[in-house]
Amino acid sequence: MSDSAPQVTFKRVMLKISGEALMGDQGFGLHPPTVERIAREVQSVHSLGVEICMVIGGGNIFRGLQGSAQGMERTTADYMGMLATVMNALAMQSSLEALGIHTRVISAITMNEVAEPYIRRRAVRHLEKKRVCIFAAGTGNPYFTTDTAATLRANEMSCEAIFKGTKVDGVYDKDPNKFDDAKRYDTVSYDDVLQKRLGVMDASAIALARDNNLPIIVFSLDEPGGFKGILAGQGTYTRVQG
Repeated sequence: MSDSAPQVTFKRVMLKISGEALMGDQGFGLHPPTVERIAREVQSVHSLGVEICMVIGGGNIFRGLQGSAQGMERTTADYMGMLATVMNALAMQSSLEALGIHTRVISAITMNEVAEPYIRRRAVRHLEKKRVCIFAAGTGNPYFTTDTAATLRANEMSCEAIFKGTKVDGVYDKDPNKFDDAKRYDTVSYDDVLQKRLGVMDASAIALARDNNLPIIVFSLDEPGGFKGILAGQGTYTRVQG
């Protein structure tokens, strides 16, 4: 990749990452150096003038479905998962602000002492002022994942694409960590993702993206400089579109 600034084709994007992405090699919780590394990836894109929304999962702290599977009432378990996403959002905010990037954590569950409530027009104004907006607590409703929350907020904020940072460099027809003959798609349709159960995001998130013609770009978050490069169309990724 050349030293000159890449030509970025997006003005406003949603970055969706899992909670597990923040735990590094640990089996649980937050790994501050990993949080800082991801924050630097965000900084590199922010420095190009791109407006950035973020949604971070909570699976590194608590996963509602697992709690439900172990006998906990589903709605209670999901609310606990939402609170986990707030903790991750605050950690990311801290790392971003340490890099000099103004950041707002915006929660779908009201908790005025730690985060702003979600007010769409105010969030849009933050983005226009080049602040990074981290949307926490999912949609504020049980039974909806953070994937669906990311797609919902991306549509509400008029993002041009969702960038889904994962452990692999795109969407494969089967798990590339288990099968040597797994094939990566350059592009794949929303309907194929649903019909073949490719596991990009859950079905409601994919359907919401499809209905609003919002592309999803799946890339590896472990690739240094990957987020910045892929915004410019470089590197390896899969584009999910109509």
